[in-house]
Parts: sequence; C-alpha cells; structure tokens
Amino acid sequence: MIKETTLSRSVRMICAAGLALGVHAAHAQDTASEPIQKVQITGSRISSPNADSPSPLQILSSADIAASGAVNLQELMQKNPTMGTPTLSRTNSNFLTSGGGVSTVNLRNLGDARTLVLVNGRRFVSGVPGDTAVDLNTIPIDFIERVELLTGGASATYGSDAVAGVVNIILKRNFNGILLDGSAGRAWEKNDDQKRKLALTFGTSSADGASNIMGHFGYSRQGAVMSKDRARLGSAIDQTSLGASSTDDARDLFTPLAPFYSSIPPQGRFFLADGSTFTYDRNGNVIPWSTNGSATSAATGFNRSEYRTIAVPTERFLFATNGNLKINDNHNAFFEGTYAQTKVDTNIEPFAMTSGDIYKNNGGQVPAESLINGVRVRNPLVPQNLFDGNVDTDDDGLRDYNFSRRLSEFGPRHSSVDRSTLRLATGLKGTFLPGLLNDWSYDAFVSYGRTTESQNSTGQINTLTARSALEAIPNPAGGVMCADPVARAQGCVPLNVFGFNTITPEALKYVTAPGSLSTGITQKIAGGTVSGDVFELPAGKIGVAVGYEWRSEESSSVADPLTQAGLNAGNATPPTYGKYTVREVFAETRVPLLKDQFYSKSLDFRGSFRHGDYSTVGSTNSWNAGLEWAPVSDLKFRATRAVSTRAPNINELYQAPSQDFPSGLVDPCVGVTATSNDPTSVACRAAPGVSANIAANGGVFAQSQSDQQGISGYNRGNPQLAAEQGRSNTIGVVITPRSIPVLSKFTFTADYFKIKISDAIVSTPRQYSLQQCYGGNASYCSFITRRAVSEGSYNAGSIKYSDTAVSNSGGKGTEGIDLTASWADRVGPGRLAVQTSYTYLKTLWEIPLQGEDKDEAAGELESPRNKAVLGLAYKWGPVGINTTTTYTGRSKLDDQFLNTFANGDQAPKIGSYTTTDFQLTYDVKKAFQVYLGMDNAFDRKPARIISGLPGNTTGTETDASVYDPIGRRYYLGLRVTL
Repeated sequence: MIKETTLSRSVRMICAAGLALGVHAAHAQDTASEPIQKVQITGSRISSPNADSPSPLQILSSADIAASGAVNLQELMQKNPTMGTPTLSRTNSNFLTSGGGVSTVNLRNLGDARTLVLVNGRRFVSGVPGDTAVDLNTIPIDFIERVELLTGGASATYGSDAVAGVVNIILKRNFNGILLDGSAGRAWEKNDDQKRKLALTFGTSSADGASNIMGHFGYSRQGAVMSKDRARLGSAIDQTSLGASSTDDARDLFTPLAPFYSSIPPQGRFFLADGSTFTYDRNGNVIPWSTNGSATSAATGFNRSEYRTIAVPTERFLFATNGNLKINDNHNAFFEGTYAQTKVDTNIEPFAMTSGDIYKNNGGQVPAESLINGVRVRNPLVPQNLFDGNVDTDDDGLRDYNFSRRLSEFGPRHSSVDRSTLRLATGLKGTFLPGLLNDWSYDAFVSYGRTTESQNSTGQINTLTARSALEAIPNPAGGVMCADPVARAQGCVPLNVFGFNTITPEALKYVTAPGSLSTGITQKIAGGTVSGDVFELPAGKIGVAVGYEWRSEESSSVADPLTQAGLNAGNATPPTYGKYTVREVFAETRVPLLKDQFYSKSLDFRGSFRHGDYSTVGSTNSWNAGLEWAPVSDLKFRATRAVSTRAPNINELYQAPSQDFPSGLVDPCVGVTATSNDPTSVACRAAPGVSANIAANGGVFAQSQSDQQGISGYNRGNPQLAAEQGRSNTIGVVITPRSIPVLSKFTFTADYFKIKISDAIVSTPRQYSLQQCYGGNASYCSFITRRAVSEGSYNAGSIKYSDTAVSNSGGKGTEGIDLTASWADRVGPGRLAVQTSYTYLKTLWEIPLQGEDKDEAAGELESPRNKAVLGLAYKWGPVGINTTTTYTGRSKLDDQFLNTFANGDQAPKIGSYTTTDFQLTYDVKKAFQVYLGMDNAFDRKPARIISGLPGNTTGTETDASVYDPIGRRYYLGLRVTL
C-alpha cells in the first residue's frame, strides 16, 4: 500500500517539443541553439528565461494533435490518466433535455466546474447554461499550437474554478503560409460514425515580422451510431441486470435478462379492477399481457433499443483569427476572435405515456363515461371488456380505467439543437520606457463571450388537450366527438389509444406539444497585469507580477410554457436566470534563494495571492506557495501548497426545481415484510403506501418493472450557498540525467498529490438519500416521495420522486501519485520516441452532507485506481508510425448501490480495459502528407454495464464516459502545406 508520505504529484513530460497526453516526440525539434528569451507558462504570470513550470505540468503539442486524428480536443484529452469522466460528451448526452453533444473535461474526477479552461491564458465563455464548463466543440483543434495541462490548484493565479487544475489552450501565432487538412473515416463494424473534417489555416506577417494576422476555417461532422447496430447490445433487444432485488445476491447483477422490454407498448396496456392486464395484437384482438414473454406467450413489451443512439451526430462550423499590430518598439496591440456553430440531433424512443401523466390528481383514473346534462354517457372508444372490468374508483359516479401507451404515432422524441459561440478579445501589451522601469512589461485586455442555444423538440403530448381528447362521447351526426363543447370549438379530436396505430393524424395534431428551449450565456472581462524584476539578490532577480480583473457572468435558460409547467407529460423545467460580478486583485512573486551553491544548483520560492469580491458570496482569498530545489542539474525537487476557491455557479445558486428521471436506483424497502422488525423495515412501513403494498402482495413489499422505470425527481439550486475552498499539496521530483550520455534523452517525474475541498458544493446523491432515509436518518426522507395508492401500472408505496438539492457539503477530496517517463533518440535508420504516463488513485471521496461519513469512490467505476497511457512514435524518412495505448484498471460498482444487496461485496469486478490507436503517415513530397489511422484498432469491447446498474449510459449498455461504446474506427486524410 502506498503511504501518504510517498513522493509526489502530477505530471510533467519534457521532450524537445513538449510532452503530453500522447506526445509523439518524433516530431520534436532541437531548440537548444535558439537565443534565450523570456516566456510565460501556465501556472505563473511572471515571465522567466526558462519554460519550467512552478507546478506539475503536461504539454500537448500540435504534432500530438495531428498524430491523433481527432476532430475534437476532448477525444484526445480523455486519454490522459489525470482526466476523470466528463459530464458531457457525444456518447453520454443523448438522453439529456439540454447539453446534447457538448464536450467538457473533468480533471481528477473533481467535477467539470472545478477544471478551469483558458484560451491563451484567459477565460473562455461557458458552453453550458448556468455553468462554467467550456464546450471544447468551440475550439478549432487544427488552430491549436499546444495545450498546457496544470494539475493542481491555481485559483491564486487564475481565479475561481481552478481547484482541480487548469487546461490552457494556446492557439497558433505567427503562422505564415497555408495549411490544409482534410480527412474522412467511419466505424468498421457498421459503417456508421461517419467522420468528415476539413480545416484551412492561413497567415501572413509584415516584412519585419513584428505584425501578423492569422485565420482559420474548419468544418467537421461526426455521424450517429444507433444502439440497434451493435450486436453486443443483444441485437437491439432491451436488457437489464436488475433481476436481483435488494435482498438477493449481487453476483446476479452482471447476468442480463434478455429481452427486458419496456412495460409501456405502442398498442397500449390496460388495467382491470381485479388486477389483471391485457393488450392487443396487430389485428386488434385482445390478448394477455406479457412484457418479456414466456414459454407459452410471446413478448408484448416495447423494444426501446430500436430507437436509441450511442453517439449523437454532431456538425461544427468554426472560424478563428488572431493578430498582432506593432505600434512601436515597446507597444503592440492584439486581437483574438472565435466563432463556432454546432448542430446536434438527439433521438430517443417514442414517448411512454401513462394515464397518470394526464390525470395527475386522482391516481391516473380516466373516466370511461361523461356526465352530459345529468346523464351518464359512455365513451364509445372504450372497449366493452375494459368498461365492464372496472368500477368507479374516485367517487364521481363514473366508471374509470387506467392505461399506459407508447406514442408511436408521434415518432421518436427528437431534438434539433443549434448552438453558437462568439468570443472576442483585444488589448495592449508591451514594455515600459527604458530608463523608467527596465524589464517591466504590461498586458491589458477586454473580452466578450456569448453562447446561445436554440433547441426544438418533438414527440411530447399536451396533457391539457389530451385530457379533453380522451373524454369522448357519441356524435349525433355519427362517429365520436369530444365531450367538452369548449374543447370541440377549439378543434378537439377524440384520442383513441386502444391498439396499434389508432391515433388519427387529426387527433395527433390536436394533442401534440412541440417543445423549445432557448439559452444564453454572456461573459465580460477586463483586466491587466504588470510584471517585472524589483531588485537583485545574490541568486538572481526577484520577479513580481500584480494585476486586477473584473468579470461579469450572466446566464438564462427558458423552455416553452408547457415544458415549464410540466404539461407535456415530460420533465418540468422552469426558467433559470442569474447574474453575478466579481472584482479581483492578485500578486505573484518569484524569489531566487540559492544558485550554483554546494548541493544547490538552484533554490527558488514562488508565491501568489488573490483577493476576490463577488456580488453573490462576498470576499474570497486564494494563495499558493512553493519551493523548487535542484541539488544538481539533473535532479529537481518541487513542493507546493495552495488554497483555491470556487464560487457557486448560476445553476447552483438559482436553478428552480427541474424534473429529472434518474435510473439505477435500488429501493431499500423491496423485500420488507409485515413482520420484519429491523430498522429499515420499520422506517419503510412508516410510509402508508408501503404498508398498502405489503398487504396487497402477500405480506412482502414488491415493485414492478414499471415501478423501477417510473421514478422521477427534481434537481434544485440553493441561493444561500457559500464559496468552497480547496487545499492542495504536491511533492515531486524531476529527473533529467543529461550528464549521463546513455540517458541524456530520458526524463522521469514522480509527483504526489492531495486535494481536499471543504464546504464542497455538491448535489446529495439520490441512492445515498435512500440509504440514509431508511437507515435511521429521517432528515433525508424529505427527498423521497412515495405513492400513497396505486396509480395505473405503479404500485402503492413505489417511489414517485427522488429529489436532490445543492448544498455546501462536508467536503470532497482525492489523493494519489502520478508517474511519467519519456525518451527519444535515433534507433536504427529512424528516430524513436517513447513516453508513458501513469496515475495511481489512492482515494477519491465525498461527504454528501456535513457530519456524515465519507463516501469512498476510488476503485469504483469511473474512478479506477490505475490508469495509464503509452505513446510510441517512429519516424524513418518519409514514413512515420504513431501508436497510443490507453489502460483503465479494474474497478467495481458503487458501494452505496452494492450495500443494498445481501452479498454486495461478492459482486463481480469490472475487468481492466485497454485500447490501442494507430496512425501511419507518408510524406509524398515536402508539402504533402498522407495519413491513415485506426482508433481502437483491436476492437476492444466495452465493459458490460447493463441498464439499471449505476454508471450505465442509457442506450449503450456500458459506461460510455469510460469505455469506447462504438468500436474499431478508421480514417484517411491528407495534409498540404504551402
């Protein structure tokens, strides 16, 4: 077991052209002969004569990006072992009501909001309404010079959100000429996931090179991947692992029940008073109901996987430009501009409507009769057997019935999303007049960013008009009509839900509810920095940087009126709006303590401090202090301690209760009997609906498939939130044995990291709330709402709502070790480059609420203890080969989930997962390069995380944030340099 005192943290790969997530050093160039000049690197605002980072740093070069064949930066970043699972990506966002196709990053698995993404050292506007997460779709990957990844707290340097670290994307500068890059590819198995990319980069400089301008146009499209086209998904047959109940052996969890169809079919399912149900065949005949079939009856449930999407189609149009204008020898003006338009389409199965969606206040009871002038009039559309098999259940004197039906006539639920992002920045930078402040420089800028999203969706039903359409009576002129004369005057058409394709186009038009969502995010920033040397010590000059920054963030998200009120039988999504401003001052220093002394080639101290004043949470303070000691030229030790802050974002503060439909929840009350007397049983029976359920099911609480699939809930913000504070410690060693000829091209780093966040802003996990509510902590029961009586296909006592709220919890933290090694030299006729990066995760924990125990996640799905990446590159004349092998270690399911099973500790482990990518290049001529690549070349299948298990991504039967759900893919491309 690795002790807390074990060396070091984070990653810093050093290899001529820089290091990276998959650096390919065969592209590196020797820069040793270039004149020394001051540079500024991520983690510091002080320019220095070397590019050493004050904190552990990785660098991804433009050559690495080219060698990956990626069209989106997230694809490449996710290969780095310091990266956690992103909240949003192409493969995990299809079922979300917003955010489809967005690409974010998540350092250390501490959350997207704790990873600060910069462009050219400055903040970039968010791509997620109410959040600070940047959508990497908006960054043109072919316009990137390098990406600097700082894996440690950096709020003192860059402000809020840099608790886990910083991703600084540096765009190309001073480019002259034209670079054209085009490629096309697709998935091997089904010829889907079609990929197209075309990028044009151009630039020119003035005769003296002091002024320049660049531009970039880019286009890319990644096609859809359907669940039905992957054989591992059971040939488009729904599967589940939750055949086991909370008292069963968890070893059964990885044994799928196939098929496991939805209990809401397109021909309808109807419930009789005696508890029996029936449905229809294709010819309209009444047949018994059997969701998944049996030895004597065919399955009548609905196969959702026929419609589901593994990866959403994403189309991007990109433009970027930057330039520098020399005013005189000491001053320059600069500008940056980025515009991105992203189009995304999401598709899921037709809407599953229940009578409870329409009649929410009476248990979903639909009247089979109407009272017309005091006379009971039967709905002629209601079949005789259903009419005769039910009674008056709500004391209104009219017979009632319940039903559920898939709205197949509506077609799949489809959302078309159009997102655009504009960012402009301009400013002045230069040096002060010689003789006044020698070697002092300044950088002042203003920036504006705006992200807008327009989303239009189909496939939902208007519950108000549907209610009128369900209440039909005979039409004196023949046929049927709506009972309500006001509704008739408004065009009401009766809704026939009894059988396949019985909803007429006219009725469909009357009850359909097109949806819309409009969002907007605005960011405004103004700031400036002055830096230079104050005076000289025996070991060198003291460097200082001071600055000021003002920032305004504003966000809104407004759905159509029916969606806001929850009147389209879907997620109720109230509008969210919020705004805040912050003013910050900061200072940084670098103090050389020793130089060229015995056992101290160099010893430097670095420190920084930032004070912020937020309009929402008031004052915040962040600081950073560190030492770098090189006893000899080939060995350096580094240690830092930092306090970082993160102010709550707009959603965390102001989000109104927004409806969600969580999956994978296990009800602790399943299996409770009328006589069991353990604390969980007593707490469960305190709910009236649970007692009714036990009485109706032979003395044991039971849940149906509908109960499992029908859980809803609300997410809400908290305007009383305070800022969270993160403390990070790093200790590291860098070994660069340049004095040993045989090892002169070798670099090794070892870094220990520990991050602890107090008062962390988190949403209380739903499964945790369930375990606490029925484990003796009644305060959590406020998050749980159970059905007091049966509602249609839902049993009494089943969970109706499982809510979650944001709070400043007890905390969140992580601890582990990063190791990296790199080497590059001539081998045979060519040049070989090798590097590897490895992360050992000792702990990753969260305290859901103050005073509670830690919920440990290290070693669980999405947080394996071991992750690594190995990059190899060989260049021989015009031929090059690059490979990247990514390793994800063994893991297990969430312990909070497994604790609900009698033998949860014996559940099968999720095995390790390794994928390999290849790219071959051939230089036809100096200006032309052809390349052929293959991702997941050995077609490694993803771990089977079946529907109902925590971590499952709906429609993929795996965790698509961790494992590749698509399979082997190839691409062919051409690069032209003029």
